[in-house]
Amino acid sequence: MKLRLDAKTVTALALGKGQRETFAWDTELPGFGLRLQGQRRTYIAQYRANGRTRRVKLGAAETLSPTQAREGARRMLARVALGHDPQAEKQAKRAAAEHTFAHVAGAYLAAKQGELRPASFRITKLYLTGDYFRPLHARGVAEITHPDIAARLSAITRNHSAHTASAARRAISALFRWTMEEGWTQTNPVIGTRRPQEAAARDRVLLDSELAGVWRACGDDDFGKIVRLLILLGSRRQEIGGMRWSEFDLNAGTWTLPKERSKNHRAHTITLPPVALDIIRSVPRGERDHLFGERAGSGFTGWSNAKTELDRRLDGVAPWKLHDLRRSVATKMADIGIEPHHIEAVLNHYSGHRRGPHGIYNKSAYERQVKAALVRWSEHLLVLVEGRASDNVVALHA
Repeated sequence: MKLRLDAKTVTALALGKGQRETFAWDTELPGFGLRLQGQRRTYIAQYRANGRTRRVKLGAAETLSPTQAREGARRMLARVALGHDPQAEKQAKRAAAEHTFAHVAGAYLAAKQGELRPASFRITKLYLTGDYFRPLHARGVAEITHPDIAARLSAITRNHSAHTASAARRAISALFRWTMEEGWTQTNPVIGTRRPQEAAARDRVLLDSELAGVWRACGDDDFGKIVRLLILLGSRRQEIGGMRWSEFDLNAGTWTLPKERSKNHRAHTITLPPVALDIIRSVPRGERDHLFGERAGSGFTGWSNAKTELDRRLDGVAPWKLHDLRRSVATKMADIGIEPHHIEAVLNHYSGHRRGPHGIYNKSAYERQVKAALVRWSEHLLVLVEGRASDNVVALHA
């Protein structure tokens, strides 16, 4: 129906028998109307934009007078005449509010929590929800540009370090790749930003005397046993520090690192050399599943203090990191003649010969060769530690 909407006519309007909804359109201002739904009365403005008819709610008749509603409709329709689409702009603003950096980062972390290793997830969460990109948190992800990212990376480098900025850059780039897959952004604004200059990759390999010195300096506590296992197996520190009794078959002498704790998400089973098996059996078995550490539900955590204490007991060993042991084991295994692809299998690496055509067709885990390599390496290591000569020992290089 059409009539002039004023206080009298609006009050008199009612739904007909059997009607659930009806519209009354103002004769003075085309596009201005009143929508009746049950007991609700709502002023609206209707217009066409981009070939579509749109309606925008102005307010309830209980809160707006007809004059106020007509003036609001007049302003909105004037914007339409100038090329605007108020309804589309409102929807875009609502979508932008839902897709702010902070909101999207939360959704991304929820999606990735089961995919990323716990340590990687914690670091990613720190970069995306902490202070590093806080100036962007309230911005819509689709509005964030290349200069915005570049400015934040420069600030992180200045306030923290190039290494931190580089890690933060990787985290936010992965986030934007995900938003593109979800259809929330069209581009990744991180692409083309300057990569912070990181420190050169470490290449420290301990000397034979240093490796033997570290072994001798290890105590009979958790950390001492962890370090000796690192030297024997070439594993990562979290893999050893997080060992669980449920991962062992002591009768068979095997340890299976589950895919959930493996960096490459591949399970890794090895037969332990006798020396390593003796260390495992020397660990008191309590009610906890973890071998090392004191807190329930977690493995060893006191890395920094324990490493500092170990360094105090060392003499003649240049500064080193725990991960240098893994590099040293791999290097020295090669020096005593163990095949490179067998060393990769020991380390649970899927690079080199395991990539490309060789990796596609050769699926062998080299179980026998890995077992033999670990036994050979452990025997060689004990010769070094005991300081005795052997015809089977090859001089090793740093």
